Amino acid sequence: MNLRLALIGLAAFSVMASTTPTAAAGTPPAPAPAPTPGLDPAGLQSALDGLHAAGMPGAFAEVRDAGRTWRGAAGVADLETGRPVRPDLLHRVGSITKTFTSAAVLQQVEQGRIRLDAPIGDYLPDLVPGERGRTVTVRMLLNHTSGIAEYIPYAFPSVSGAQEPVSSRSLDENRFTHFRTHDLIALGLAAPPSAETGALPGIYSNTNYLLLGELLEKVTGVPAEEYITRNVIERAGLRHTFFPAGPRIEGPHSKMYEALGGAIDPPRDYSVYTMSWDTTGAGLVSTMEDLNRFYARLLGGRIIGPAALAEMQRTVPVIALDGSTISYGLGLLKVEVPGCGTFWGNEGTVWGAGTVSMTRADGRRQASIAINLMRWSRPSTIDDALARLRLRAVGCSGAVR
Repeated sequence: MNLRLALIGLAAFSVMASTTPTAAAGTPPAPAPAPTPGLDPAGLQSALDGLHAAGMPGAFAEVRDAGRTWRGAAGVADLETGRPVRPDLLHRVGSITKTFTSAAVLQQVEQGRIRLDAPIGDYLPDLVPGERGRTVTVRMLLNHTSGIAEYIPYAFPSVSGAQEPVSSRSLDENRFTHFRTHDLIALGLAAPPSAETGALPGIYSNTNYLLLGELLEKVTGVPAEEYITRNVIERAGLRHTFFPAGPRIEGPHSKMYEALGGAIDPPRDYSVYTMSWDTTGAGLVSTMEDLNRFYARLLGGRIIGPAALAEMQRTVPVIALDGSTISYGLGLLKVEVPGCGTFWGNEGTVWGAGTVSMTRADGRRQASIAINLMRWSRPSTIDDALARLRLRAVGCSGAVR
């Protein structure tokens, strides 16, 4: 098993037409997804139930369409007790955090304290010295074209398969570890570059967003998590979104089961976990309701202004940690579903938890979905069930079977 398999489970969670269930060889291809007007509560619930029946312990979602809202859940939050999942549960949302961090940086760009195309060494000369500090720009960190390597394989060597057989050893050892952000950044900077600075396609790296957190602290004078809370989370009116103070989530939530591609069998709960390993890159806890509200207000110009939002939506090709090529802006993922529309949002995964949140470009349709099992063994019936759910959730159910 390799890094691609061990670290990512959301490739099948992208709302992409390319991941629609494929026709068998020699049969006509499935029709392209088509927009489905309005909500279909029965269809949405059936898709959630189908995902649970396929092997997902629990899944929950909120879908909005032209002012109407549907919330649903299927399965269990705790395999031992049978406690059911609910649509309002808190959840670790992983790299969706990057959109919040990016919005905070762009606020500082609007205020003139940060320049997008300035070298990061202008702000953090001690942290990123030398040639890299002179050539890597703030924009390159935001859109993953810096060429700075990912630190996670070095912080969690047993999950990558690069240095030792894949196992949960480092995952278990670091459950309560308090990582120093500077130490994690140093791991990424010391590793061989993933690409040349500024080259396309970019290479996704969490090191970029830890550096952006340090940049925010440098220019604002307060910890990045504090700035993001005051100026992004509170400005968006989010009531259930926060950076947890410790390893436990305070409030109702599901257990979060990690399979590590089959290396952990049966999957184990990692809902209690210190998130110091990726604070401004993946540290947030939220609800599906809050995520839909956040993206509606961000894309509606209520978190940053039109010029900054336009910069955020300037995309480049980026190779994700699963090896797929995505269209990535400044902390914002763009997804084109042929025949159905353009969607903006992000997706995230941490140990045991996966989330996706997508908003159609016209703002009329939104969907946020959470699952509580990650990196299940493939091939799996979960993948097809997840594809059907995500297409129905974003209102593109023309190809759903």
